Amino acid sequence: MDSSHNKSAKKAVILVSGGLDSATCLAIARAEGYDCFALSFNYGQRANSELDAAMRLSTAFSVHQHQVIPLGIGQLGGSALTDSSVAMPESGVVADQIPVTYVPARNTVFLSYALAWAEVLEADAIFIGVNALDYSGYPDCRPEFIKAFEQMANLATRIGVEGRPIRIKTPLIDLSKAQIIAMGNELGVNYRLTVSCYQADSKGRACGRCDSCRLRRKGFEDAGVKDPTVYVDTAFAG
Repeated sequence: MDSSHNKSAKKAVILVSGGLDSATCLAIARAEGYDCFALSFNYGQRANSELDAAMRLSTAFSVHQHQVIPLGIGQLGGSALTDSSVAMPESGVVADQIPVTYVPARNTVFLSYALAWAEVLEADAIFIGVNALDYSGYPDCRPEFIKAFEQMANLATRIGVEGRPIRIKTPLIDLSKAQIIAMGNELGVNYRLTVSCYQADSKGRACGRCDSCRLRRKGFEDAGVKDPTVYVDTAFAG
């Protein structure tokens, strides 16, 4: 990774989970001319291989720095993504119901850490790959939440008070999964490096059955792009 950067260039902290959306966000930030600083979290997620994917992506995009922050969110329970005793849903999203894969306050915590690092770096923006269209009904992926967090961020930080407001950028928020994939394809994202599955194995192979796998597979189909995902069961491979 490139440890040097132009002090006069605009800088951004990009939340990189290792999944498809965050990889596309990273590509967009780079295309927009930002010096990119990647931030990932080991928060007790069941699919630890996504952190390996985040590291691969950070290397592939030559980010200036990649931080992996350990968090204890998983100790609190309350989500199928962090608690192996909670069954992973494989029957699709139920309308108007927040699924058990929602991790309580996760994006609030992630953005708070990103904000702290952005202030240290004197960064101009934070990029997060939230999506309010092809998503699982998480309350912390909605535009209202992002707008409220940005307002809070500029009230609660030195840079905000001094008149250098930070932007929370959500370039994917109104896009379908197919549109995201098409955009990433144009920007040269290698989606084979990514892991989206909620219960991927230690090698990053996807289950093919969880909500995230279904959304991802449909996105590639709708975009007319070959699905590079490696599945445990080869029957899911396109």
